[in-house]
Amino acid sequence: MKWFAVVAALVVFAALFVARAARAGELPEVGKPAPDFNLPDQNGKPHTLQEYRGKWLVLYFYPRDDTPGCTQEACAFRDDLNQITELGAQVVGVSVDDTDSHAGFAKKYHLPFPLLADKTTETATRYGALLDLLFMKVARRYTFLIDPQGNISKVYLSVETSRHSKQIIEDLQKLSKGS
Repeated sequence: MKWFAVVAALVVFAALFVARAARAGELPEVGKPAPDFNLPDQNGKPHTLQEYRGKWLVLYFYPRDDTPGCTQEACAFRDDLNQITELGAQVVGVSVDDTDSHAGFAKKYHLPFPLLADKTTETATRYGALLDLLFMKVARRYTFLIDPQGNISKVYLSVETSRHSKQIIEDLQKLSKGS
């Protein structure tokens, strides 16, 4: 009977854990204004959504600096950055890591774009990208393509890190033809 009580307690805990992780913010809607942000980059310089008006913004959230998937994604954006900027877009990464962690990550992999530190997790929450695991919080691997007027144009909730930057380029090409 004790075994049953332990299993039941674990099932309840797991259900609460999954429910809490799922409730960590609502996704902004396509066509609606993107949530504002004011976050420091790896050099301590603050960045806001407003400064990207007039350009496309690739705002990508990632779990942790210097982990395999996050490194692959960041390096692919680095390698494809010229194509992305030629399409009128800027790339900005966001995680809940601090500015020192971002600085080391950017230096190690020669990342030429801002990595924003969301230590309060407020921005990740506003974008529905926060994964709250009770014992730690990380950003989900979500990307938001924001148009030059500051509206959400496309949301990527399932990202293949090795190919994501190419997907962004393809979508920017389609969207720029439609304008």
